Amino acid sequence: MEELNNILTELGISKVRLAKYLGVSRQMLYNYLGQKNISEWPKEKEMKMLCLLGVKDASDIKSIKVDGEYIISVEGRLNEGVKDLSKSEVLADLKGFNKKEQELLSDLITLLKDKLADDKTKETYTSFRYLYYFLQSMDTTKELKYILGYMVKSLGFVDPMEFEFNESQQFIFESIMFSAMTLYTGGGASKSKIADTHKRFVQEIEHKKEEKLSRTQELNTAKIQALKELGYTSITEDNAKEVLDKIAEIQSRKV
Repeated sequence: MEELNNILTELGISKVRLAKYLGVSRQMLYNYLGQKNISEWPKEKEMKMLCLLGVKDASDIKSIKVDGEYIISVEGRLNEGVKDLSKSEVLADLKGFNKKEQELLSDLITLLKDKLADDKTKETYTSFRYLYYFLQSMDTTKELKYILGYMVKSLGFVDPMEFEFNESQQFIFESIMFSAMTLYTGGGASKSKIADTHKRFVQEIEHKKEEKLSRTQELNTAKIQALKELGYTSITEDNAKEVLDKIAEIQSRKV
C-alpha cells in the first residue's frame, strides 16, 4: 500500500476526485488507503484502481514509473471515469435539454462541485459567487459575453477570429480589452497612476445604484397610487394585469 500511496502523491490526484472515481466517500477512501494491501479492498474498487493505474495486477504497481506521459494517461482515465459517474448523477435532472446541452450542464455542475469540494477557501467561494452574478446578468449586459469570448480566445480554447455574437461589437471590444490587458500585464500601469480612473468607476456605480433606488421608489409610489385608484389593498393573481396597466397609465401622465 505504501507504493500505491507514493504513486498517488506523485500523480497529484486529489482525494476528492479519486473518491468520486471509486464511488466512495472521502472517509472511506482514507480507510482503504490505510489498509495493508489493496487486495483487502472490495474487489470492484480494487479493479477500478488497477484500471486507473493502467496495470492488470497489484504486483505490477511496484514497476510503475511516473513520468509526464504516464501522468497524462492516468489523468485521462480519471477524467473519463469521474465524468461518466457525474453524468449518471446529473442527467436525470436534465430532461428537456438536448444531448449537447445536457453534456455542457453536466460538465459545468461537475466542475463547480469538484472545485468547491477540493478547495474550501473563501477565495474559491467568492469567485463562484461572482460567477453566479455574472451568468445572471448576461441577458441584460451583452459585454459579459464579449468578455467570455476574449478570455477563451486568449487561453487558446477558441480561434481568435471566431465571432459568435455581434461581430462588429465583439471585434471592437476584444481590441480594447487586448490594449487594457497589455497595459495591465506589461507593468505600464500602477495603482497611483490609475487611482482617479478607479474613483470614477466607483462614482459611476454609486450613481447607477442611486438611479435604481429612485426608479424603485417611483414604481412603488405608482403602485400605491394605482391600488388606491382601483380600490384594491394589494396586488393579487386576479387583479395583477389591471393594476399593472394602471401603473403604466399613471407613469404616462408624467410624460
